Amino acid sequence: MRIFLILFCLSSIGYGQETITITGKIGNQTAKAPLDKAIISIEGTSETCLSNSQGEFQLATSQEGAYILKISAPYYNTKRIPILLEAQNLSIGMITLTNDITIEQTDNLISLTESDLSEDDETVSLSAGLLQATKDVFLNRAAFDFGQAFFRVRGYDSQNGQVLINGIRMNKFFDGRPQWNNWGGLNDVIRNQEFSNGLETSDYTFGGILGNTNIDIRPSKLRPGIRLSSSASNRTYFGRLMATYTSGINTNGFGYTLSASRRWAKEGYIDGTLYDAYSFLGALEYQLNERNNILFTTILARNRRGRSSAITEEVFELAGNKYNPYWGIQNGAIRNSRERNVFEPIVMLNHYYKSKKIKVTSGASYQFGTNNRSRLGYFNAPNPEPTYYRYLPSFYINNPIGADFTNAELARDGFLNNRQLNWSNLYQANSSGKATYLYYNDTTDNTQITLSSAANLKLNANFKIDFGVNYQQLKSENYAEIKDLLGADFHEDIDPFSDTQNDVNGTLNKVEEDIFNYNYEMHASLLSGFAQLSFEKLKWLGFVSGTISSTKYQRNGLFLNERFIENSIEKSDELSFSNYGLKGGLTYKVTGRHWFKVNGAFINKAPVLQNSFINPRENNAVVPNIKSETISTADVNYFLRLPDLTGRISGFHSRFQNTTDINFFFVDSGVGSDFVQEVLTDLDKLHMGIELGLEYQISSQVKLSAVANVAKYLYASNPSVMINFDTAGAEEDLIDITGSINLGTANIKNLRLAQGPQKAFALGIEYRDPKYWWIGATANYLANNYANISTITRTQSFFFDPDTGERFPDATEENVTNLLKQSRLDDFYLLNLVGGKSWLKNGKYISVFASINNAFDAVFRTGGYEQSRNGNFGQLQQDSLRDNPSFAPKYWYGFGRTYFLNLAISY
Repeated sequence: MRIFLILFCLSSIGYGQETITITGKIGNQTAKAPLDKAIISIEGTSETCLSNSQGEFQLATSQEGAYILKISAPYYNTKRIPILLEAQNLSIGMITLTNDITIEQTDNLISLTESDLSEDDETVSLSAGLLQATKDVFLNRAAFDFGQAFFRVRGYDSQNGQVLINGIRMNKFFDGRPQWNNWGGLNDVIRNQEFSNGLETSDYTFGGILGNTNIDIRPSKLRPGIRLSSSASNRTYFGRLMATYTSGINTNGFGYTLSASRRWAKEGYIDGTLYDAYSFLGALEYQLNERNNILFTTILARNRRGRSSAITEEVFELAGNKYNPYWGIQNGAIRNSRERNVFEPIVMLNHYYKSKKIKVTSGASYQFGTNNRSRLGYFNAPNPEPTYYRYLPSFYINNPIGADFTNAELARDGFLNNRQLNWSNLYQANSSGKATYLYYNDTTDNTQITLSSAANLKLNANFKIDFGVNYQQLKSENYAEIKDLLGADFHEDIDPFSDTQNDVNGTLNKVEEDIFNYNYEMHASLLSGFAQLSFEKLKWLGFVSGTISSTKYQRNGLFLNERFIENSIEKSDELSFSNYGLKGGLTYKVTGRHWFKVNGAFINKAPVLQNSFINPRENNAVVPNIKSETISTADVNYFLRLPDLTGRISGFHSRFQNTTDINFFFVDSGVGSDFVQEVLTDLDKLHMGIELGLEYQISSQVKLSAVANVAKYLYASNPSVMINFDTAGAEEDLIDITGSINLGTANIKNLRLAQGPQKAFALGIEYRDPKYWWIGATANYLANNYANISTITRTQSFFFDPDTGERFPDATEENVTNLLKQSRLDDFYLLNLVGGKSWLKNGKYISVFASINNAFDAVFRTGGYEQSRNGNFGQLQQDSLRDNPSFAPKYWYGFGRTYFLNLAISY
């Protein structure tokens, strides 16, 4: 009762205040017509309104002093007007907006960020997709310019931001990240976005610390008419055709949107990376009355893509930064052994209710489909990849009995002449009938139901309450499926390392379309709710928000694995996590053009599904003593909003605690040799730094921008390390009853996280001509990027000789420190150029956009990782002394000079 009395008293403060009314009219400068649904707001406040069908608006405010009035609308350039609010109403007359031809730059971003970083997309992700909906200069540079170097805002993984479509959460249970392929190619209809940066409030969700994006696909919110576009690029795809039609709402209350696209490439910038994608969206909206809308949406997006691999410095020197070992020629055509094929349709039903006081957004979605990742399997046969260490010159140079330069030269010539996958050899090896090699898919077949509802209640001019609830339920089928026996008659489903059956109750010999190797289900559910209170009073704005959630995971094994008879089949124990989160923020406006903001949060959340079960392909084992992860974060911000100069400077500090990480690799360690699962627990991470973004309007035609990011992303603890051996590769007396070896802690505290460049600077200039053409250039410098470390080499097992069980005599602290020095990638410069032109001809709006990224064709590394094969001091020391170590770090390389060209017609 006391809480309600306090809220009532606070809300009553707003009544009786004198208000000032700002009036005016908004029009389209190009078409000379009124502009409907333009957004008029006072910067630094929550006060906003929309223009009507005649372009007229009326904005009531209780503010006083010097402010900036902001007028914006989708597809138009934002206009900012200085105003002085005193004790009288203000009329600003007629304001016209020009078409924003730079909006095509969003397509440029999407083309860039769809590239693969690693052989498994799930291991790396980008946050750039979250940044499309904001005008913040820092975030725009982070997305459009730093993004090509895989820069991450504040070093955060994209699982720390949420993406919603029509208010429905799209982040995946598996890794917590949004799967952008599920709506890729639908650029025209996903541009209408509401973005909240960092800890700022969202109308629909408590969200994450990276920010939240809600994509609104209602036809009533999209520009009516037809839009046709075609694009050409040399990045991930070569060509794209896209068509969109939005009807507008007719007199019967119906409106619809149809959008379709086709993207393709025989090869992208990286050799052998084919691209083949189709996308379709249909949205039907019905306005029952002024307050109620119903929306039905269907999204069908299929994306097939050839993947590429990280390579060692030796391979780079032999073959260059475009080299990709995964493909070869078969029957005169490129065939990539590592393809990803995603098709997960989405069906949605939404209801919208809006009155003067409350807005309610409710929805249900059903998503189903498959995510396939293909690869070559080889069984008691040589590794078919051309970059396998035994096929490279370094293998002969590094011979333990002495360098063999003759065979090294032969290996070099052999690699240069036959550096791609030889499909013919694989068919020949299978001529005996039993498959030595086979081509198969790792398949995830998901079915997910989501229900959500969020309400936004405006108590009065000063107070607003938001609250909502979300429920998600997932059934995920995971299995390996034989797609091509490569000329063989059958595959014997036996693990070649242990000579044990993968499917004891099934058929031993498998043929094409059979499931083999592993087969299991994952069940997951999430029930969450949030509530937040926002207030605004004189020079103060603030909010407080909270969330609670319940997450449950369970594995159901469908294969009886001979290596794990007791815990490979049937259901595991259910993992259950109860979590909560709190965040708040306070803003003080020194004046209407200068204000300070402080935000903070403490969030307790469940680990993602991929970091909960140790090796779900084979058994039900879960991470021992698994804990919920905690995030504590705070940021301090100063905002500047002058007529010609705008900007933001922010300082942030975030700590992630009790995180879990699981890795898979082959290792020769001090406790044995085998393919292992490495489990890290009690892992802490620290992110801290400063962001700066400034824009200066020199004249109505010329604008300058300056952006800087100076940060540190560190390991903040020495985590516990446990490894699980698939077979009997370790000393038996070291293995506990769970089949695990506890290696103690890894000495990694204060080493850098591999989260992209930790320093980034950009200077940009843009010229916008009154005759509707524009050009821009941005010079970028990126630094302090680090390769990912091998954790197992930082444990005590690294010091011991597996042959003797004794510590290596030379494994002193000094020698080990020098040997394990973390690899810092080279700093580099990038110059990006953009430009465009638009015309209005007979009611048709025509625009051309062009960009050139990395104009000087710089060669740079975007990331990398230490190989864990040499898991003991003796082997790693011997290997590192060589000019080209056999198991040197592997790196990904960024694109060289690339272009993007887009032509669009709207009418």
